[in-house]
Amino acid sequence: MPSYLCLLPVMEELDVNVSSNEGFGIAEKIVLLTFISAVILMAILGNLLVMVAVCRDRQLRKIKTNYFIVSLAFADLLVSVLVMPFGAIELVQDNWIYGEMFCLVRTSLDVLLTTASILHLCCISLDRYYAICCQPLVYRNKMTPLRIAVMLGGCWVIPTFISFLPIMQGWNSIGIIDLIQQRQFNKASNSTYCIFMVNKPYAITCSVVAFYIPFLLMVLAYYRIYITAREHAHQIRVLQRAGTPADGRQHPPDQHSTHRMKTETKAAKTLCIIMGCFCLCWAPFFVTNIVDPFINYMVPGKLWTAFLWLGYINSGLNPFLYAFLNKSFRRAFLIILCCGDERYRRPSILGQTVPCSTTTINGSTHVLRVNSWRC
Repeated sequence: MPSYLCLLPVMEELDVNVSSNEGFGIAEKIVLLTFISAVILMAILGNLLVMVAVCRDRQLRKIKTNYFIVSLAFADLLVSVLVMPFGAIELVQDNWIYGEMFCLVRTSLDVLLTTASILHLCCISLDRYYAICCQPLVYRNKMTPLRIAVMLGGCWVIPTFISFLPIMQGWNSIGIIDLIQQRQFNKASNSTYCIFMVNKPYAITCSVVAFYIPFLLMVLAYYRIYITAREHAHQIRVLQRAGTPADGRQHPPDQHSTHRMKTETKAAKTLCIIMGCFCLCWAPFFVTNIVDPFINYMVPGKLWTAFLWLGYINSGLNPFLYAFLNKSFRRAFLIILCCGDERYRRPSILGQTVPCSTTTINGSTHVLRVNSWRC
């Protein structure tokens, strides 16, 4: 099975000194294959649906954040097509049958695509930070088409420096070549494995680039977004109380204020869900990846496998977190799945007014400030 990103120090291989009970039984293989197939199918269909929806819906294409979401969906789709199946085959068969060169290519793709997926999540958090926490003019100046293109390019170029380049050059195996050769072949079961182990400098460098720096930026960005959303909701409540007439009777708040408070409260909760899922999926893998080289690669193979596939699951969850929770995306999905049924068509918005300072939470437009302009 592949070893993810740039770093898996001994990912899915069985140690040559480990007894045969380290493998999976027939019942375990059936359950495992069913679960893995469901994960792969969910990732393929979910990400493909996101891409098709944005390509077909003109309103979705107008939202800047959706460019990141489409690129993220493409990266996750490639993970589910080019990485997961080969990992599943090796895991179930307990043998690598595709040769040494394709092992290096598969491992490089694993590192490249999974890192690209994480960097896209980081870019989405920065886009939302500028949209929500800054003035509208600042957001327009920061998130220009050129800057968006540069950010998207960086999401794909940066991972190459910790995937194909070092892996093909063998930089990750300096100092541990003998250990890798020992684990590539299991004499007891006469099996060959696609081993990807990394030395200490490489494990630290790749983990920092692929996870810890993006994770830190996401925490800071989403924390500021959460605080800003709470402040906006508090200001609205204060204004509503201040507007209560002398007779003590409360008049219903205006529609924009109510919508604004509800969307920002929902946005704050959604951000917590997004960060929670991201940490749950990737933190175990990268924490173990840093620790393992310093304890002489003693982490069990099955534990590595579990942590790796937990990270893969994130590629299947992203469409639900960043698109399926959004009404605009759900409407587009229904149109696609129901063959253009008119009941799900977007109603005309000509003549309506919306607050001019809007941003995207989960890809949809949300009100953040008071000024109005024509849609």
